[in-house]
Amino acid sequence: MLKLAFFWHMHQPDYRNKDGIMQMPWVFLHAIKDYYDMPWILSMFKTQKATFNLTPVLMEQLELYGNPTAYDLFLQLWIMHPSALGSSERDWIVKICKAGNYDTMIRPLERFAELYSKENYSEEEFIDLEMQFMLSWCGTFLRQNNTTVAQMLTKKRDYTQEDKAVLLQALGKFVGTILPYYRTMMESCKISLSTTPLTHPILPLLIDMQNAKIANPHAPIPNSPISLLEDAQLQVSEAIALYKKHFGKPPTGLWPAEGAVCEQSMAIFKAHGIEWISTDEAILFKSIGDQNRTHLFRPHQFDGITMTFRDQGLSNLIGFDYRFSNAEDATNHFIDRLKAIKSHHEDATVSVILDGENAWEYYAENGYPFFQKLYQKLEKSSSWCKTVTMDEVSQGKTYPLDHLSPGSWIRGDFTTWSGDSEKNRAWEFLFDARRIFESRIDKISPEDRQQIQRHFLELECSDWYWWYGDDHSTSFALEFDTLFRRHLIDLYRLMQTNPPADVFEPIGKHISTASFMVKPQSPIHPKIDGDNRLFFEWIGAGSIDETRLYSTMERERGPIEKILYGYDEEGNLYLSLLGNLEMFSASKCHLNIIFEESKRRYTFGLNSCMIDTPFRVRIKKQIEIKFPPLLFAGVHPLHLRLEIECGDKIVQTLPGYGALEIETSMAYQKNWFV
Repeated sequence: MLKLAFFWHMHQPDYRNKDGIMQMPWVFLHAIKDYYDMPWILSMFKTQKATFNLTPVLMEQLELYGNPTAYDLFLQLWIMHPSALGSSERDWIVKICKAGNYDTMIRPLERFAELYSKENYSEEEFIDLEMQFMLSWCGTFLRQNNTTVAQMLTKKRDYTQEDKAVLLQALGKFVGTILPYYRTMMESCKISLSTTPLTHPILPLLIDMQNAKIANPHAPIPNSPISLLEDAQLQVSEAIALYKKHFGKPPTGLWPAEGAVCEQSMAIFKAHGIEWISTDEAILFKSIGDQNRTHLFRPHQFDGITMTFRDQGLSNLIGFDYRFSNAEDATNHFIDRLKAIKSHHEDATVSVILDGENAWEYYAENGYPFFQKLYQKLEKSSSWCKTVTMDEVSQGKTYPLDHLSPGSWIRGDFTTWSGDSEKNRAWEFLFDARRIFESRIDKISPEDRQQIQRHFLELECSDWYWWYGDDHSTSFALEFDTLFRRHLIDLYRLMQTNPPADVFEPIGKHISTASFMVKPQSPIHPKIDGDNRLFFEWIGAGSIDETRLYSTMERERGPIEKILYGYDEEGNLYLSLLGNLEMFSASKCHLNIIFEESKRRYTFGLNSCMIDTPFRVRIKKQIEIKFPPLLFAGVHPLHLRLEIECGDKIVQTLPGYGALEIETSMAYQKNWFV
C-alpha cells in the first residue's frame, strides 16, 4: 500500500508595526481565500487526510481580525470614502487592488477587468474597483455559502459605501471561524496540525552562521557573525506556547521555517518534545551521500525524531505546473506518477509538501476544480493508495539517519537567505544591534528588554532575507525593506541610543527599479544558428529575465535564465532561450512548445542541434526558434508557453509567471524608448 502524505504550509510574515498595525493586507486576503478553503475541500471526502502547518505569526495576526479595521492599515483606508483619501493613499490602494493574478482573479470579473486598465477613477469607479478586488479574493467556500458575498458578486457594479461596510463585516466574522475550524478538524483526526518556530526564522543560521558555509563552501557569510542560540531556543518555546493556546495541547510536529535544519536545531526540537519534522529531499540525499530515491520513500529517524522528506517533483507539479492543465489531465498525471512510484517501491511513503496558499491564485477558480478531481480520484484508488497524516507516518516504521547535513528546502543550502551583499548587510545590522544590546543590557528596564527581545525575534524572520538581493522580485520590496528597518530603528530607540545613519536608507538598492520584462521595441531579423556572436541581431527584441521571477514561491532553478522574443515585418516570430545548456547534452531532455489558444503542442529533443519542421530550431550556445506566421494566423494576441522536460520531470516552465502574451499586430510605437 502506498501512503501519500499531503502537507500544506500556511504562512505570512508579520506585517505589524510597533503599534500593532499590519502594514499590508495579505493575511486577511489569504484568510478569505485559502485558509478555510483548503481544509474545507478536504472535508468533503470521507477517506482523505492531510497535515496543515500554521505558523505562529500567522495565527497571531488572524486573531486581530475580530475588528478588521482596528489593526489593518489597508482596510482602514479601504473602508473610507474615496473623497477622504489623499493622492498617495489612493495610489497605494490601486497598487494593492491590481496585485492579483489577472487571468484567474481579475479577468473572470467583468467589471474588475474593465477597471483594471484605467489609471484615473471617478469616486464611483474607485468604489467599484475596491469591491471587485475584495470579491476577487473571496474563496469558493464564501462564494457558495455566504449570502453577503453571493449578493455582492451578483450586483457586479454601482456599489456604495454601505456595501463596503456590509461586506467587510461579513468577512471579518468569517475570519474568526478559521482557527476553531482547524481545531475541530484536528480533533476529528481528519488532519494533523503542526507549527513553525515563532517568527519563521532560519534556525541553523541563528545558531551558527558557519552552517551556511558547511552547506555551500562558496557562499560568503556576513561579517563578524555571532551565535543567537538563545533566540533559537526561544523561537521554538514561544511557538509551542502559542500553538497550545489555540489547540489545547503542544504540537507533535514542526515544519522548520524553509525546511531549514541542522543537527543543533534537531537537539532543540527534541528538548521541546517534538516527535517529527519534515524537510526537503535535498537534505536527505546530502546527508546520506546517495541519490537513490528508494531512501526518499522511507521515513527516517534522527536522534529520536521522525523525519519525512518532500518529493520535489510531485510537490512542484502541484505548486507550479498543474495550473496550466485542466483538472482532469492534471489529476490523471499525478495519479500516474504515484502508480510509477508504487511499481518500484511497494510500501512507499510519499511526502508532498508545499505552500498551502500562494499557488492557488494561479489556478482556475482558486484550485477548487483541481482538488475536487484529485481527492475524488484518490478516493477511488483506495485499494493501492491511501492518504495519511504526518502524525500517522511518525507512528510507523522508520529508518535510522546517522548524519544530518545543514540546509533548506531550496537547493539544500542557505543562499536564498545569506551570501548576497544585501542579505548579508541585513544580517550585519542584526548582529551589530545585538552587540549593543548586550553591552547596555544593565541600563535597560525589564519592560523595554521584553520589547527589544520581540524586535530581535521579528528581525530573525526568514522573509526579510528572502526579498533582499537579486534572486527574488516583488513590487512591494520597498514596503518590506521599510518594515525591516523600522524594527531596527524602534529597537535602537528602546535601547536609548541613536540608530546608525545607514539604517535610515534602503538596504535593497534595486527595489525601486526592479523589472523583469521589456516588450519588443522594433522589428528584428536574427539569423537562426544557435550562436550568440552577433548579439545586435536581437536588438529591439522583448526580453524576460527569469532570474527575477522568483517571488513568494520558489522551485528549483531551471537552466534558462533569459528569454528574448520579437517578430519581423512579415509576421515571423523569433524566440531565443539563454542559459546553461550543458545539461541537455548528457540528459534526455525535451522542449515542449504550447500554443494556448489552439492547445497545439510541439515537442523536440534538446540534444539535437537542428530541427526544421514545423519551424526552424537551432541549438548551440543558445536555443533559437523561428515560427512562421501560418502557425498562429488569425490569433491576436498569441499566448505561448514552454516546458523543459528531462526524463519524466518538468524542470522549468517558461515564462515563470505564466503564458507569454505576444501582440501579433506588431504595434511597436507604444513600446519605443526615447
